Amino acid sequence: MSPQPSPSARALTVNGRSYGWPRRPLVVVCVDGCEPDYLTRAVAMGAMPWLASVLARGTNRLADCVIPSFTNPNNLSIVTGAPPAVHGICGNYFWDADAGVEVMMNDPKYLRADSILAAFSQAGAAVAVVTAKDKLRRLLGEGLRLGAEGTAVCFSSERAAETTRAEHGLDDAAAWLGRPVPSVYSADLSEFVFAAGVKLLESRRPDLIYLSTTDYVQHKHAPGTGAANSFYQMIDGYLARLDTLGATVGLTADHGMNGKTDAAGRPQVIYLQDVLDGWIGAGRARVILPITDPYVVHHGALGSFATVYLPPGQALGALAGRVGALPGMEVVLDRDEACRRFELPKDRMGDLIAVSRRDWVIGTSAAKHDLSGLDAPLRSHGGLSEQRVPLIVSRPTPTLSDDARLRNFDIYDVALNHSA
Repeated sequence: MSPQPSPSARALTVNGRSYGWPRRPLVVVCVDGCEPDYLTRAVAMGAMPWLASVLARGTNRLADCVIPSFTNPNNLSIVTGAPPAVHGICGNYFWDADAGVEVMMNDPKYLRADSILAAFSQAGAAVAVVTAKDKLRRLLGEGLRLGAEGTAVCFSSERAAETTRAEHGLDDAAAWLGRPVPSVYSADLSEFVFAAGVKLLESRRPDLIYLSTTDYVQHKHAPGTGAANSFYQMIDGYLARLDTLGATVGLTADHGMNGKTDAAGRPQVIYLQDVLDGWIGAGRARVILPITDPYVVHHGALGSFATVYLPPGQALGALAGRVGALPGMEVVLDRDEACRRFELPKDRMGDLIAVSRRDWVIGTSAAKHDLSGLDAPLRSHGGLSEQRVPLIVSRPTPTLSDDARLRNFDIYDVALNHSA
């Protein structure tokens, strides 16, 4: 292992890890759904010339995202530098046992750790956060110094026309940027994020900028396709501008993406609630799909991870074995084993955790999933097969060990503590 750099006098400790103060602006980008092959193919086909140059002069590594490989748990892991067992966000959606309801996990009350961004903001750094969808905005903005007395900015593309100085650090971000608010189901939603990041760097020059996109394109288009390469060519142009403006640019992803169909293009779905209703009685088990969010048109709320709450007295081992033997299932674990393996909060997981194979997804009941909005073969994420993601920094990192296992939530450590 290479020696660790000595923290600077202004280093901050967040969730047990030390981060040096940025010597120049740092822009960290989470490209939603960025299977590494998207970058490999786009570079090979000449669509990402800036990234091609970075691969030659900077840092290009693969990392693991957290499981479940969904948006909210991974974005919060990236900005806290910690797994869900620490920050508490273990899905987009969960069963709130205290309230007795299924809810979106987008309220800051569910957060159990401070973010790196909040710690630097409270220490006097200028911080900016732009997300594609508003479901992440409040979580990512928790603890930032927003409002008239603050220096932070935090808003989403989706609600950019509704921003206020008091809540978001900026009045009417859409007018400020000079762009209309895009459709939530479009590549333009992500381009708005990048355009805002560039303007923020030009006009305010924050110390830290965090940009988080949407995976609308990745849910519809495989790596190397024309639409995918066009999307990544757009990204490359904005990254080049951020680099030219003097920022260190870090890029990672919240998860990968895979096709979830058979050879004929039909979705391969394990409707686990229907299965369990047939085995132990209707409604006795509760299947929770953490992928669930308001934006289901492109995936039908189908992902490769589920958690199951069972009635008292149920023989876990025997039932786990039966569920694990279902066609398309990769692994089924009890709560304790799954939380150890995947670093999840035990009090927010069910009795069983089920993960499907690369080309399968898990649903609740067939009647509850509307796939009529799919206009392309189903592509989704959530399982172990979507765990590998890129971790790229525009500068070399000479003190970073060549054989260190990296997680996507190591990117602030790599960029702030190891980059030249």
